[in-house]
Amino acid sequence: MSLTRTQLLLIYLVLTAGIASGLALFTSASRITELLHVATTGIVLPVLLSLVLAFLLEPLVRRFERGPFNRTASIFLVSLLTAILVYLAGRWLSPHWLAMWGSLRTDLPRYLARGIELLNQFEVRLNEYFPFVSGLDLPGRGRVLAEHLFNEILSHTTGSALRLGSLMLLVPLFTFFFLRDGQKIIRFSVSLAPNRYYEMAHDLSYLISRQLSHFVRGRILEAVIVGIVVGFGLSFTDIRYAPLLGLFAGVTNLVPYLGPIVGMIPGILIALVDLGMGGQFWWILATYLLIGQIILDNFILIPILISHVSNLHPLWVIIAIIMGGKLYGVLGMIIGVPVASIIKIIIIEIRYYRRTFALPLASQDGELPG
Repeated sequence: MSLTRTQLLLIYLVLTAGIASGLALFTSASRITELLHVATTGIVLPVLLSLVLAFLLEPLVRRFERGPFNRTASIFLVSLLTAILVYLAGRWLSPHWLAMWGSLRTDLPRYLARGIELLNQFEVRLNEYFPFVSGLDLPGRGRVLAEHLFNEILSHTTGSALRLGSLMLLVPLFTFFFLRDGQKIIRFSVSLAPNRYYEMAHDLSYLISRQLSHFVRGRILEAVIVGIVVGFGLSFTDIRYAPLLGLFAGVTNLVPYLGPIVGMIPGILIALVDLGMGGQFWWILATYLLIGQIILDNFILIPILISHVSNLHPLWVIIAIIMGGKLYGVLGMIIGVPVASIIKIIIIEIRYYRRTFALPLASQDGELPG
């Protein structure tokens, strides 16, 4: 069947219009995404910290609410107790932590220079056995990364007071409203759903809320335990900055797969520079790998606290971490997994309701069944 010239022209115009429309939609979506990213950059961290605090404080608020206090009074009482504990802990710890942080900033160039030297030695050994990797230039790349890290630490330290002040103002305010009006916001959002999808929206809100609360509490508890165990294990050696290294290991442990590896690099580097590869170095390595990660995290904490919550394939976890890191850096890597888990819940629930409550074909055509 041959096409006439008019039909060919029509097909050409349709294809051209389709391609142009697709490019316009892609450009508009990219622009909108960029604007949303710029608009939410300064507000994402306070909102996420407030949500984390709301999930952590919710059980205490409910416990006080069962007594003679109403919801608002319970929130104020829990907030007051939390503020008092934070103030006492900060007043006790701040002199030691500030002195330790100042000493670490002084020693950081020496540790970075020694790390580059070790990379150079490793590259020489590697070239002896694998000559084809001679163009990697590990010392050069390590030097660039070290200089970038050092400059980032110095630049962020100068502006940290302003950011900390804004967080101290916004986080308690957002946390209060999340605790007081969170259920109202959820009920209002569910009520906007059409009657046909009301039950599905209600179930989705419950499942997502439960998933987030369990995930946040489990991950925070996991990070705290790992940080305490690593810091306690390092304190048996002569390594410097054991509390800071334990805190760093706990915070980086929030990022699945990549976090534990990043968390033990500073401790191993400091141990190599200050202690050498003696018995204490191997104890530090065992603390990070065997005690902190393999035994405690993989065999105890993750099966008990995390595995039944996220239930994601490792491939999807890695994809979520990479995409979250592209959007919001380290913060995005942390929240990528729960966001992916929520998307999975939504897809599963929609599929379940479509199968369970699908109407007969006759009913969809406007005829009564039977």
